[in-house]
Amino acid sequence: MSSRSGPPLGFAEALDLPLSVDLRTAARAFGICPATAYKLIHLGAFPCPVLRLGRRFRIPTAYLLRALGIEELPVYAVPLEGEAGPEARPDHTHSHTSEASA
Repeated sequence: MSSRSGPPLGFAEALDLPLSVDLRTAARAFGICPATAYKLIHLGAFPCPVLRLGRRFRIPTAYLLRALGIEELPVYAVPLEGEAGPEARPDHTHSHTSEASA
């Protein structure tokens, strides 16, 4: 049995990560167990830059996503389920009153 910290990270879950993640989360993203991640760090072979903060390791999410081959956030032409479309969002940049009524 594998000692992973849960199932591998999904695409949507990866795009919802904070600015930096702990080593367990990064290991999940790469589909490796945390022990292997620690070994790779100590060998200088972890797939992306790692910050050491005291006794803990943090991985900047931007580097993690880049190492996973995710360089840009996806842009959808249509709203996703449960998301309001542009017509439902208030637009405060344009005046809605016509000049003829003034």
